Amino acid sequence: MSTPEPSKPTNVLFICSDEHTRKALGCYGASFMHTPHLDALAARGTLFTNAYTNFPICVPARACLATGRYAHTINSWDNATPYVGTEAPSWGHRLTNAGHLVTTIGKLHYRKVGDPSGFTDQRLPMHVLDGVGDLYGLLRGGMPVRATSRHHVIDVKEGESEYTRYDQAIAAEAVRWLKQEGTSQAKPWALFVSFVEPHFPLQAPEEYLQRYPLDSFPLPVQWRQDEWPRHPVIDAKRAQQALDEPFDEHTVRTALQAYYAMCSYLDDQVGLVLGALREAGLEENTRIVYTTDHGDMMGEHGLWWKSVLYEGSAGVPMLLAGPGVPRGKTVRTNVSLVDCFPTVLDATGVSPQPEDASLPGRSLLRIAQESDQPRTVFSEYHAIFSPSAMYMVRNERYKYVEYVGSTPQLFDMLADPDETRDLAADPAHAAAVAACAAELRAIVTPETPEGIDARAKADQRRRIQEGGGVEAVLKGGVRIPYTPAPTQFDPAAAH
Repeated sequence: MSTPEPSKPTNVLFICSDEHTRKALGCYGASFMHTPHLDALAARGTLFTNAYTNFPICVPARACLATGRYAHTINSWDNATPYVGTEAPSWGHRLTNAGHLVTTIGKLHYRKVGDPSGFTDQRLPMHVLDGVGDLYGLLRGGMPVRATSRHHVIDVKEGESEYTRYDQAIAAEAVRWLKQEGTSQAKPWALFVSFVEPHFPLQAPEEYLQRYPLDSFPLPVQWRQDEWPRHPVIDAKRAQQALDEPFDEHTVRTALQAYYAMCSYLDDQVGLVLGALREAGLEENTRIVYTTDHGDMMGEHGLWWKSVLYEGSAGVPMLLAGPGVPRGKTVRTNVSLVDCFPTVLDATGVSPQPEDASLPGRSLLRIAQESDQPRTVFSEYHAIFSPSAMYMVRNERYKYVEYVGSTPQLFDMLADPDETRDLAADPAHAAAVAACAAELRAIVTPETPEGIDARAKADQRRRIQEGGGVEAVLKGGVRIPYTPAPTQFDPAAAH
């Protein structure tokens, strides 16, 4: 397989969202969705059908995106191990050290401003709460029932929220930056614009809710209780989130209506940024990446939020456009967030360092130029609602999910893209299970899946003790159902 020659370095506009399942985009086949700006971006660029997060929860996913490394290699286990910058270099370090301007606007979810993250110019940043994050989630499978998860599905509201206000401010600052600062740089720049929609809470302005009448979209796959897949780890997750009592159809549709409305709200903010890029005369010299940190189950298989390795949670949109990017192309080669590090370096013409040779990712610019190729991608999970580690390998045909201490799952993604038939116990697929298990072990070597699980748990026990012990963490309760926006965008803080 030949590798395309590098093309001319350009700017990079990297747009990221939060919790945006690719199933909620028109360009990914959801004909009921109103996402014209992202759909137009896909039409003039390349869409990756099989893109995945490397960790289906915010903080570790964003560490993977920044460093191009798997979470277990940088000890990013949960929403209380935020990226500092000393674990491994980010693409921000690489570009800054090469003399390129790197600016971020919006959510980063690292530890705090001032850390050596490689992103020194942070505008309107959001980081983990108090520089610590979610200690309660470290209790994992031993955590009491978290009824707030159920309440957040039911508690749908109309109107502006702190998150919609925050995203407005992020878009406005990005527009200003592109028009006033982006036009005056001598070398290619990178602008990371990071929105928080469509992350919970389920709240959207009325005009967006009206775009989605309750009967205008399909119900989730296996949303009815008698259709739910049964697996010990998945059942335990439902119980911990108080989801083992099913929702009625109206509740499900109302929650979906709000989520889809939030996706359209996000799309409009993205449209403002892309419009400013064009109006500033920068479009012909800027490559654009759009993705998200992870998806959301939104009722599929009787699950909500993230923290599992089903497609709704682990699958993400990935769009690429700009100079040298094929127009209107769909790529089926598997990709993941760790591919973003080499992509940004490749796009801006920054040479990788010797230590980058061991990174698992490849430039999306190169993958977009090639014909579809077999490729295995990897995701993992060691955080809230999980008694032990979960690992995913997705190859050309199969998705294999291994649960340490429990039975695995196997799905034929070509014949069953909705993951309704677990084939792991079928003797006819024993060879596929064995082959996927071997792929997993090849990825994590020289460690083992069990060894990584033990290492993560030991680190979490240490941090629980530092937080006062199990009783103190339990007493503190759920402090962070979702990370608050900077206080100026919180309507409650304004009164």
